[in-house]
Amino acid sequence: MWNRLSPAKFIGVLLASSLLAACSRDPNVRKQAYFKSGTQYFHQEKYREAAIQFQNAIKIDPRFADAHYQLAECYQKLQYWQDAYKELQRTVDLDPKNSKARIELGNLHLLAREYKKAEEEARAVLADDPNNIDARTLLANAYATQGKADESLGEMKSAVQLAPDRSQSFLRLGALQLINKQTAAAEESYKKATQLDPKSAAAVMALGKFYFQQKRWSEAETQFRRAVELDPKNPLAYESLARTLVSEKQEDKAEQVMRDAKSKMPNNSDAYRMLGDYYFAFGMNDKALAEFASLYQQHPTDPRVKKTYVELLILQNRLDEATKLNDEILKANPKDTESLINRGQILMREGRASDAVPLLEAVLKAEPENAPGHYQLGMAYSQVGNLGQAINEWQEAVRLSPTMTGPLDALAEVAMRKGDAASLEQTGQKLIDAAPSSPDGYVFRSAGRFISKDATGCEADLKRAIELAPENPLPYTRLGFLRVTQKRYNEAEKLFEQSLDRDPNFREAMQDLVALYMQQKQLSKALDRLNRQIAKAPNNSTYYSLLGTLLLANKEPDKAEAALQKAVEVNKNDINAFLLLARIQAARGSIDKAAANYEHLIQQNPKDGRPYVLLGLLEESRSNWQKAQSLYLRALQAQPDYPLAANNLAYLLLEHGGNSDVALSYAQVARRGMPDSPHSADTLAWAYYQKGTYRLAIDLLEEAVKQMPSNPTLHYHLGLAYQKVNDAPRAKEHLERVLKLDPNFGEAEGVRKALSELAAG
Repeated sequence: MWNRLSPAKFIGVLLASSLLAACSRDPNVRKQAYFKSGTQYFHQEKYREAAIQFQNAIKIDPRFADAHYQLAECYQKLQYWQDAYKELQRTVDLDPKNSKARIELGNLHLLAREYKKAEEEARAVLADDPNNIDARTLLANAYATQGKADESLGEMKSAVQLAPDRSQSFLRLGALQLINKQTAAAEESYKKATQLDPKSAAAVMALGKFYFQQKRWSEAETQFRRAVELDPKNPLAYESLARTLVSEKQEDKAEQVMRDAKSKMPNNSDAYRMLGDYYFAFGMNDKALAEFASLYQQHPTDPRVKKTYVELLILQNRLDEATKLNDEILKANPKDTESLINRGQILMREGRASDAVPLLEAVLKAEPENAPGHYQLGMAYSQVGNLGQAINEWQEAVRLSPTMTGPLDALAEVAMRKGDAASLEQTGQKLIDAAPSSPDGYVFRSAGRFISKDATGCEADLKRAIELAPENPLPYTRLGFLRVTQKRYNEAEKLFEQSLDRDPNFREAMQDLVALYMQQKQLSKALDRLNRQIAKAPNNSTYYSLLGTLLLANKEPDKAEAALQKAVEVNKNDINAFLLLARIQAARGSIDKAAANYEHLIQQNPKDGRPYVLLGLLEESRSNWQKAQSLYLRALQAQPDYPLAANNLAYLLLEHGGNSDVALSYAQVARRGMPDSPHSADTLAWAYYQKGTYRLAIDLLEEAVKQMPSNPTLHYHLGLAYQKVNDAPRAKEHLERVLKLDPNFGEAEGVRKALSELAAG
């Protein structure tokens, strides 16, 4: 038998049940229960679960300020910055006295470059609490971002005086002093921070970073080693130590530090990616690819690993593998920006830049501040022949990300082709600032100094480039060329040989070495040296093309023709070899025989575009342009993206009244396939000219003239383009240059007519 309740107890139970039911329906009780649960989740670092509970509390009471604030804290932990901003703003609206919310809101304003709004939040807190250290710090930061150096330092010093034992305040004071070039004072502030909190890895890291910036490598190394000891699970400490060791030329030790990070933090993406990222950043792409292939096997769900692996596969032209992995990412998230940009790169590598352009334009429409997107769109524009727009995109990429080296390299290359000394020096300096351990900036700046006739500065830059990258052949070649201009021929020869020792296929070094011998009238020596290099690098079409030129100069046309045949066999897009080969055959009077041979080749290999093009060139040489046009069209039917065929067909259409839109399309195909050829630049420019797009034509022709300054056709076209944009002095300069180069120029009458119009105008 169970015990019966007395009437009094029974009534008590009923009353308690009623109270519990009433409480469960009380909104205040329910919202507090959600708030308490959210707080517990937050302390357990379960931020998503905490956010849900705070959202539930807000649904019950939309004016629950504390819940809005705690929800903002969750969003910040999850790095949902826009949502955090909204919740902090709502918190401040509901509770203007919440100083923590105001300061955090102010810091988000700083990140968004809303400096005045950040200042307003700091002042609002200080109006109620003049001694609030965090508000003083926020105000100091707001002043600093507006260039108010004295006010900024004044506020930060006030913060330090309010809490002289606070390490964090000295760190911020040191940072502001460094910005204002008060180096000694900054060092003392950083040291004070470490003294106040000797176990703070953040303070030790800040002091190490200071030493690193001052290039005091050994002191930086000491601090970063301390940071690793204090916080052995902090990837940034290992990365900073490794970077310092690299600066000290202790690459082996640096790699070991990165391996230690990987082994001690096997589940931390920043740690296990560190070594591969290092290889990638320093251009050791083979090592980087091997490392990321291994990482992908170990961490197949890590998006950063997968995306970097895709980028490396693209660089190695393993496009099928890259496409497969990239498509997997896009299948899961069709709007993934990085993967869409990677798809654009793949399209460009496949010769489909015209398809990459609209894809990348769409990416930037959704994310206009995406610097890599602007860089790659610039590359796509460049491949379709729109250099002016390409430059605009690269400049925008640099504006958005001043330390991004890709667009700086591209702009420097453009300046190099144009011979623009000022731009070369400026862009070279930006590259040095962005990547001081890379030789590229020094090489570009040296070129600008060479053009400006600053031989001392040029030499210093090239020697620094060699010091930074002793295995890179380019600085040796450029220094060799400088020695040639100084008539220090023995030194030049040694430098060219050093370059070729590092890369037997380095064309610029071989071309300059041959030019040096030819300048000294040592043709046999040039031939012997070139043949020895071909034995070391048997698949270099430029070497065979150069050999053909030398053999022709040595009056050995049979051997020259054989060398040029080998050049086009090795590289079907070697336009200079094609043109020289056709010229030799025409000059030797064997056009009919050559034509018969090419017809036979066409029958044997109908899918090979080369014999069609060679036969077309022969037909052009005997003024049979209609047949040549037909042959170029057949070449493109066999190989739709064959650039030489597209170039020649476009030019014939333009010269003989063909459809200008069709000609433009073919010219763009040619430019994509031969982006460095002055011939493709001229054809595309001439197409732009006939479409009335004169500025684009000028950009391309200026580039072509730099490469072939003695070509009268280029000067003629450039002069006409300048005439169309009413730049009479430049038009006259180039048109007069035509007649100086070739008084019997085929379009001499057109040149004289244009000059007459300029004189009359």
